[in-house]
Parts: sequence; structure tokens; C-alpha cells
Amino acid sequence: MTHTQQQTGIKWLAGAGLRPTRQRVTLATLLIGDGQHRHVTAESLFESAKAEGEAVSLATVYNTLRAFCDAGLMQEVTVDGSKSYFDTNTHDHPHFFWEDEAKLTDAPSDELVIAQLPDAPAGAEIASVDVVIRLRRKS
Repeated sequence: MTHTQQQTGIKWLAGAGLRPTRQRVTLATLLIGDGQHRHVTAESLFESAKAEGEAVSLATVYNTLRAFCDAGLMQEVTVDGSKSYFDTNTHDHPHFFWEDEAKLTDAPSDELVIAQLPDAPAGAEIASVDVVIRLRRKS
């Protein structure tokens, strides 16, 4: 990780009002240091940190990802009701889930058309609509 990438991570945290602890800076730098959006699991981010020689526990990665989501820096995308992916792109957009690879990627927003949503039940409002399109490679 370069100094410039670390500074990008520190600015990202500061923009959300998060204290730049060593672990947060490390994970933020891995997530957005190169300016690209990422879809990660806690486990994949943990492995990336280990590969960089960073000492951070898996529990810390989970807690930090939760803090990043709570601060609005990331969004959580749940697949199969149990597997969570974390996306640095917080704008509303659909996703492809590649079943064969257990990988999440962005789907083109401009090609998605949702003509109508059902009315929310009395006393409720729709907070968001998550679209995950499941794919598998053709045989």
C-alpha cells in the first residue's frame, strides 16, 4: 500500500466522521485506496489484509465493515439470506451474483426497468429495493 493510497483511505474515513484507527486505515486503504469500487466479503478482505502483512483479526474486519456500513461508506448486499457482501459503491444499483464463483459484480443500472412496486403495508414505507440477479455459466 502506497502513502497516496493510505491518504485516500484516511480521507474516506474522515468524510464519514470515523476515527482513523490503524485497522480502519488498513481496511479502508485496501477497499478504496486505488479509487476502484469493491465487492468484498469479510473473509476476502481479511485474506487481503493478511496478504499485505497486516495484523488484523477476522472479528475486527467484521466489526469494521459494520461500522463502515453504519457510517454510509458501504452497503451490505445479502445473498441467500446468509452470505453478506460489502460494496463500496453506495449508489442504488443492481448486482449480478455469479453462483459458480460466489462473486458479486455490478449490473448495468441503465438496463434495469422496474415498472411498479407493490404498495407498502399500512404503517410502513419502502426503504430500498435490492436487485440481485443470479447467474450461472452456460454448460
